[in-house]
Amino acid sequence: MSSHSHNTPCELCVSRKHSLFGDLPESQLCTISDHKNLISHRKGQILYYEGTKPLGIFCINSGVVKVYKTASNGKEQILHLAQKGDFLGYAALLGEENYTNSAMIIEDAKICFVPKETFLSTLLKNSEFFKRVTRQLSHELGVMEDKLTDATQKSIRERLAFVLLQLASSYGVEGGDSQKIDLILSREEIAGIVGTATESVIRLLSEFKKDNLIELDGKKIIVKDRRGLARLSDFYA
Repeated sequence: MSSHSHNTPCELCVSRKHSLFGDLPESQLCTISDHKNLISHRKGQILYYEGTKPLGIFCINSGVVKVYKTASNGKEQILHLAQKGDFLGYAALLGEENYTNSAMIIEDAKICFVPKETFLSTLLKNSEFFKRVTRQLSHELGVMEDKLTDATQKSIRERLAFVLLQLASSYGVEGGDSQKIDLILSREEIAGIVGTATESVIRLLSEFKKDNLIELDGKKIIVKDRRGLARLSDFYA
């Protein structure tokens, strides 16, 4: 169940340095603070559904959110994992369209909701902020194009190796030569990121473990050989 949290002023938010709001002047930060709502969400809750109308944007203060599409057969394709500082829902808002994907909390999160009018007003009044937002949109489009290319040209083994490297970079905790991915994802969710069947992910993780590339600690994965995974993912090709 979601619950309202004490609204932390944007100028005091530790996640702001990771956010597109990072360089806003204090006056505009105060305006956003006055109109936003900071809400606590539990794992498994839906932030928004595909096909619904955006009424504002979401800025993640803490936690992790998966952004995904659901196919006609009910399978999820995870587009990306969003974390602190990331904006969600702003592409649909700017395009005056309904959401083209859904978002679910996968690690307890605190998320600020900024109403449409407040966000658009800030965007129009600050040309540098406008540029940062458009650059981020362009970057996300490029990432999606890369994923589409990988889906058609790379094997499942290569894609899984690359996903594990990305997860280690974003959520890894150092432990000597190893790096534990400090995020619990089900095998089905990993398959949703890779774009394959759950059974294939289970089989390949077992093979990666046998090849000493990874270690399994319950549902968590420990990356033991980053270079080996990089070679396998054709990362440098």
